[in-house]
Amino acid sequence: MEWWHAALLGLVEGVTEYLPISSTGHLILASSLLGLDRPEQKSALAAFAVAIQGGAILAVLGLYARRVAQMARGLVGRDPVGLRLLIHVALAFLPAALLGPLLDDPIEQFLFRPAPVLAALFAGGLWMIWLDRSRTLAEGAALESLSARGALAIGLFQCAAMWPGTSRSMMAIAGGVLLGLRASSAAEFSFLLGVPTLGAACIYKLAQNLLESSQTGAPNLFETLGAGATVIGFAVAAISAALAVRWLVGFLARHGLAPFGWYRIALSVVLGALLWAGVVEL
Repeated sequence: MEWWHAALLGLVEGVTEYLPISSTGHLILASSLLGLDRPEQKSALAAFAVAIQGGAILAVLGLYARRVAQMARGLVGRDPVGLRLLIHVALAFLPAALLGPLLDDPIEQFLFRPAPVLAALFAGGLWMIWLDRSRTLAEGAALESLSARGALAIGLFQCAAMWPGTSRSMMAIAGGVLLGLRASSAAEFSFLLGVPTLGAACIYKLAQNLLESSQTGAPNLFETLGAGATVIGFAVAAISAALAVRWLVGFLARHGLAPFGWYRIALSVVLGALLWAGVVEL
């Protein structure tokens, strides 16, 4: 993998991870368009796509350091509100923690392809437009009003995003809005929930890749794509994710979810048409 491939994929990851447009779907499409999804490096590329999510985690830890510190104080009994938020994040993370390892292999085998991604982008776009028109996203409750049952429900919503192209952020934000949170509060909870969810996925994928390499003698992620490429992708993802997160909260408050829905639909239709016409190969 060339350094600019890694930088471009890191940019795609950082910009799209917390926007409700599916980072995994965009990475799959970008990798295909760049011709990187060759069979001999497919496993390493999938691991790379998850590994650079660590950059997006780092961005949220920096931007929401106050919230993270509040939860840390709650853990040691010094902040009841922080403890409540920590428990809610843990509850929301639980469904993905249980289902993720069980569904990882079949999802990667059958759904990490352009056609399922385009279908998920289109369907998710329609849902977001409907949700935006059926609810006033600027209204709703603050994050502190979220109940334990609501947090668990958001975690179940998030599991639908295991289908690439759906968007973890979209499902968490939409789930929060449906449960009565205002869009900005739902987005903040989605960001915080992304820390354990993406962190666990990073660790799991890297460990799986390294273990498979040691057992079969096949090159691991760093040997196949280059350690330098991974570092570049991680760094670019961190910077671009920080900028995207700062922008998203204000944009949601002003414009809602519909613009993202229209973008998803337009992207899926354009790429689908180009694919059908043979102009691009995915």
